[in-house]
Amino acid sequence: MSAGAGPRPVELDPVIHAQARLRLTTTLAALPAGDRIAFPRVQQLLDMTAGNLATHLRRLEDAGYVEVTKTHRGRSPVTYLALTRAGRRAYEDYLAALRALLQPPDPGPSDGGPATTTEGDRP
Repeated sequence: MSAGAGPRPVELDPVIHAQARLRLTTTLAALPAGDRIAFPRVQQLLDMTAGNLATHLRRLEDAGYVEVTKTHRGRSPVTYLALTRAGRRAYEDYLAALRALLQPPDPGPSDGGPATTTEGDRP
């Protein structure tokens, strides 16, 4: 870092940052690692249309964050969703970045005097 440069700005993962994908990732992250959930259940939990959910899932799947498994239960097709290891790590990194972004800036070293001057403090 060059002299006088401030800390590097916090960047939020744009794949997760969209509201629908953040809600989806949060839902999948609530499952224990290795567990999966059926597509209709996620659709119900998030109150999303199938098309909207599928669109956001595709983006997360393309990034390697979500695994989509299509199988059959009897004769009925079933789609299961799970957060991948990379997806869980990306979600944890996203939360850490968000926490850092929400932290107030460090005011730096203090000389023990008042940090601000108010109208009543002036002579």
